Amino acid sequence: MNQERRDRLRDAAIEVLAEAGSRGLTHRAVDASAEVPQGTTKNYFPTRDALLRASLERIMELHAAIPRPAPVDRAGVAALLRALLEHVVGAGCVRVRALLELQREAARTPWLAAPLDEFAVADFAYFEQAQRSAGLAVTAQRSAAVVLALHGALPHLVAAGPATRTAAGLDDLDEFVNGLLDVVYGAA
Repeated sequence: MNQERRDRLRDAAIEVLAEAGSRGLTHRAVDASAEVPQGTTKNYFPTRDALLRASLERIMELHAAIPRPAPVDRAGVAALLRALLEHVVGAGCVRVRALLELQREAARTPWLAAPLDEFAVADFAYFEQAQRSAGLAVTAQRSAAVVLALHGALPHLVAAGPATRTAAGLDDLDEFVNGLLDVVYGAA
């Protein structure tokens, strides 16, 4: 099959998930979003489960492609965290909204839980290694606290509610990230 068209359909499925939620993810909706003839998506992804799986696989591919240099100090960790949060409110917003939809769908579609779990475990491991390479006094609990705070920020960032962002301290990402590191590792 044509990989370029397959990627176009997977990208369109991500957009549909982000805009219409998991219940709005239909073959017809993806066809319309990708601007392809009706039935094209069904030819590539014959079932709804196949479409969900393809969406998640594409999200994971796009996530893996985000540049993430290994930080060498605490300022580097802060810069990395800030850049990732900026990505969420910028170019990565649609992908993150779709990922949040897939996480909700996993509660109703148990097979989705396994690949999402694997994806999350890899994310925790990456951030633990990033904190370690920066010379921070990493423990599993400290690393998890940083990652959980980042993950907890995602819905508030993509919802774009200014009052919530302010209440959560997300209106100033530098302050949020440095404050998070201060709470977890002590003031710099």
